[in-house]
Amino acid sequence: MKLSIALLSLTAGVSAFTTAPLQISSPSTTSLQSTLEKPKQLTRFDRIKAKYKGPQINISSDVEAEVGFSYSAFDDAVAATDYSFNRNDVVKGTVVQYDKGGCIVDIGAKASAFLPLQEAALIQDQGNSIESLIEIDEERNFEIISEEDENGQLMVSIRRIQYREAWDQVVAKQETDEAFDAECVSVNRGGAIFLVEGLRAFLPGSHLTGRLPDEDLIGQTLPLKFLEVNQEENKLVVSNRRAVVEAQMADLSRGDVIDGLVKALKPYGAFVEVGGMSGLLHISQISMDRIVDLEKVLQPGQKIKCMIIDHDKVNGRIALSTKTLELEPGDMIRDPERVYDNADETARIYLEKQEAERKKREASAKDIVLGLGDALDELGSNESSSDASDNLDSLLS
Repeated sequence: MKLSIALLSLTAGVSAFTTAPLQISSPSTTSLQSTLEKPKQLTRFDRIKAKYKGPQINISSDVEAEVGFSYSAFDDAVAATDYSFNRNDVVKGTVVQYDKGGCIVDIGAKASAFLPLQEAALIQDQGNSIESLIEIDEERNFEIISEEDENGQLMVSIRRIQYREAWDQVVAKQETDEAFDAECVSVNRGGAIFLVEGLRAFLPGSHLTGRLPDEDLIGQTLPLKFLEVNQEENKLVVSNRRAVVEAQMADLSRGDVIDGLVKALKPYGAFVEVGGMSGLLHISQISMDRIVDLEKVLQPGQKIKCMIIDHDKVNGRIALSTKTLELEPGDMIRDPERVYDNADETARIYLEKQEAERKKREASAKDIVLGLGDALDELGSNESSSDASDNLDSLLS
């Protein structure tokens, strides 16, 4: 019995020990806890910084009326602005620095754009540097020609903008059909290449007046006109002969006496170069006398004087004559120099004679018309008298 009571007492003591752990308190532990729980004391600078809300601007109520828009309208405009950049977009930019093989351009994107040397201009001479084509701080339009790379950089071009502008100018010139000057940059077996507004145009050898397309032509400037303009196929064909012929034809008239150079003989006449154009001197227009052998009268390379008797300005064709310059029939066969020496005087006499004959024909035609009118009037009066007589007879009967 006593042993059981002792065991119960021991068990109760152990339970009391485990449920109520020993709490040890020391002055150092209490001090540490109070330090951690105590809020941090702010300095005077921290208190001012916490209360600072930025610079305060006093805006009068009349500002919106003065500037023409409100702050809310400005916020809406900023929110509606699209800052995306896409390929083929034309944007305004500023050159900020030169770089290897090109230059850096600020277009307002998150990263600066790059302008390669080959895209800096439509017309570039051999050995051009980027510094000679564009200047630092130059502001102009650029076309985006690439997507963003891994660094967010875009590639831009000036050449492509100038290319479209050049085609617009070429199309406008074709519509007006005016002559223009262009420089030859190269020659080939079929003709020559000219720069027209920065675009390469082909000049066929057959449309080059008075010379062949050789190396001496490079660097020379000639008057041209368009033969073909095809923007879709990037094709330009020009003619020097057409420009020269039309310019010459504008200054030529029937009856003019001009100098010419015999270029070729044919059974039906001679081709004569006149001011860069080719005119036909028909065998029937060489002399009033019949010509049996043309080679005895004219030779290729011979200089002559002749009169323009007809011309086709649209197709650039000229009809020439020397028989109108003969003082006597057959002078071109017997003494052509006499014809050339007196060409101007003979032409004057011939034109006066032609004018007198023209006036005589007009007067004759006028007399015929007047005579026909009198005859018609007389016929009308006779018919009226006959009608009146018939009416009187019917009344009397």
